[in-house]
Amino acid sequence: MKKQLVSLISIIIFSVTIALTQPVIKIAKLKYNGGGDWYANKTALPNLIEFCNRNLQMDLVATEDVVEVGSPDIYLYPYVYMTGHGNVVFSTQEAENLRNYLIGGGFLHIDDNYGLDQFVRLEMKKVFPNLDFVELPFDHPIYHQKFHFDEGLPKVHEHDGKPPQGFGLIFEGRLVCFYSYECDLGNGWEDQIIYNDPESIRQEALKAGANIISFAFTQD
Repeated sequence: MKKQLVSLISIIIFSVTIALTQPVIKIAKLKYNGGGDWYANKTALPNLIEFCNRNLQMDLVATEDVVEVGSPDIYLYPYVYMTGHGNVVFSTQEAENLRNYLIGGGFLHIDDNYGLDQFVRLEMKKVFPNLDFVELPFDHPIYHQKFHFDEGLPKVHEHDGKPPQGFGLIFEGRLVCFYSYECDLGNGWEDQIIYNDPESIRQEALKAGANIISFAFTQD
């Protein structure tokens, strides 16, 4: 236990040192095992980053990095995005690494790209065995940053026709993981030509994503 604690402290010190030398901030997409397409929505995060830089006066690096669940590099990113359609598998080491990242101040946004739900709920139980996803009320601050969503997340794609929902894992009073379900935010962030969604829907999706990043960067 003592050896693990020393190792964790070393990782955090190293990560903070590296982060402080970076002129701007990066966000990352989570790479996981199990066969699911973690790499989905290739144009989504660059578009969201550009939207945040323009509308929130942020200075995010224009393209996202890729970080593996079990990598110590995950500590370099204040916001990590996870998406896909299929299977997800976390090893014991990966689950522990993700838990340490989240309780240490990190933030995970899971975005169901249709078909992820049954797998990610099971794997997040490895990360936080004693926590359950809870639906966040519409007055939660994540829906009321620069942009206001009085009825929660916007609906981008229909899929099963269910209403969009935003769930959270809350650890010691802090929202460490936000799970957007049945709304397909990432598809709404993609280049317009990919899905041919109306521009009004794309803008709502981008605004919701900007709120999530804003919240992740500013919550206590």
